[in-house]
Amino acid sequence: MTTAAAAALVALAVPACSGAEQPSRAGTTGAAGTPTAPAGSATPPVVATPAAPPPTPAYPLSTAPRTVPAVREHRPARGPGWKPAPAARVVVAPADSAALSDEAKLLAGELKLGYAESAQPQAGDVQLALGAKGSGPPESYTLTVEDGRVRITGPDEAGVFYGTRTLKQEIRGAGSAPEGTVEDAPAKPQRGLNLDIARKNFTPTWIQDRLREMADLKLNQLGLHFSDDQAFRIQSDTHPEIVSTPHLTKAEVRGITALAARLHIAVVPEIDSPGHLGAVLRAHPDLQLRDVQGRAVKGAVDISNPASARLVDELLREFLPLFPAGAWHLGADEYQALVVRDPQASFPGLAAAARARYGPTARVQDLATGWLNDRAAVVRPSGKALKAWNDGFFKGGVATAAPDIQAEYWTGKEIGARPPLEYLSAGRKVVNLNDEYLYYVLGQPNQFTYPTGRRIYEEWTPRVLRGTTAVPAGHDAQILGARLAVWCDLAGAQTQDQVAAGIRLPLAALSQKVWDARPPQAPWTGFKALADRLG
Repeated sequence: MTTAAAAALVALAVPACSGAEQPSRAGTTGAAGTPTAPAGSATPPVVATPAAPPPTPAYPLSTAPRTVPAVREHRPARGPGWKPAPAARVVVAPADSAALSDEAKLLAGELKLGYAESAQPQAGDVQLALGAKGSGPPESYTLTVEDGRVRITGPDEAGVFYGTRTLKQEIRGAGSAPEGTVEDAPAKPQRGLNLDIARKNFTPTWIQDRLREMADLKLNQLGLHFSDDQAFRIQSDTHPEIVSTPHLTKAEVRGITALAARLHIAVVPEIDSPGHLGAVLRAHPDLQLRDVQGRAVKGAVDISNPASARLVDELLREFLPLFPAGAWHLGADEYQALVVRDPQASFPGLAAAARARYGPTARVQDLATGWLNDRAAVVRPSGKALKAWNDGFFKGGVATAAPDIQAEYWTGKEIGARPPLEYLSAGRKVVNLNDEYLYYVLGQPNQFTYPTGRRIYEEWTPRVLRGTTAVPAGHDAQILGARLAVWCDLAGAQTQDQVAAGIRLPLAALSQKVWDARPPQAPWTGFKALADRLG
């Protein structure tokens, strides 16, 4: 028994003292149960002193919220935490409403709270606010639970949004948010999913569902590979003859990019060239690359033919406005003229064009590098970051790929393969799509196996760019992030729903490792159980 409790019991047991004489026990009780003085007595009745209120509960120190990805830092505190209440609201100050009203309304709907613009939050409210520019790293946030309120701040809209994702997961998983302060920020600026919609048609609804899933995992990039040998999957007004059925209309694409923008996800389109253009070549067979014996080369355009460049550039210029986010993928992988032992002998026309442009020592690879640079020059005025697959970069040539093109490293198995360290040592920025861990290839052809969340969680880090070996830590800053890649080589091997189920845990594990590249504290079994519960 506590001292306070004992004192309360004593107060009940001992009559109150006063300067007046105590009434006789012969007094009677009134109808309401109150003591009355004996007849003829003028002494007023004495009411027993009420018990003291119970003491404030002594709360234990809070523990860190359990989220996917895990928060990087939590400062515990003592208190009841926060949970949604009927009168609670999500509020933003009028000065921040233009920037944060979307984030606030989304969270209010998810937690079934009201929404208000107010500079004065009330008890039980969740307040969203922008901090000063530069007050933290990009996409960072601070989430404080104190005095029955929640406050989420960040130096940019994305950071505040990620704070709302943490709060949403706390409520979904535990029903309440723990007292204390979360300080959180991503380890890598590029975190996401790459989706092949060329070989397999995915509906707009399915893509939008993946965007929502990605947002809750604090992923911020969706690569959209929509042109390949099998199909060209987006409506084209300049070249309708190349478009496959079914395909996404431009209105549907705008709906996807609009939702992505609200969820702070950049949609990065890819028109792969000069290879993987079979769908385009079916309508333009005159542009097909042929070898020295006149045989057509699958998916490859003749890059010595100026008409090939004109057609691809027309497509680039048409689709640039359709994708307002800040990056563009140029492809450049697996150009079949460069996967043979002697490209100069197999493709003398390309070799001659290379020498004509770059001098007597130039080779076919130099002409391919010139193609990549020319396409980059078309996109560069838009201000978008430029990307290309790592096997579209060649060493030892006369021509060199423009230094601002990020190398998306996926394989080291091609002829003349270059290890990641060569790109990094040359100062190039690299994005990780390691085909050992991050390639989800439908039907598992060519010795691919479906990636597992456990392998990603326990073995992989962003520095593991090729195979299972990490590059030196000194190059970490050059590695911009990673994406899990879905490739639909055998499109009928899985349904849309099976793909969604298959990538759920790998995507969750990836989100953990690009948000915080340190070894995770929770074992895989605990992480999986949490991801299952939150999912």
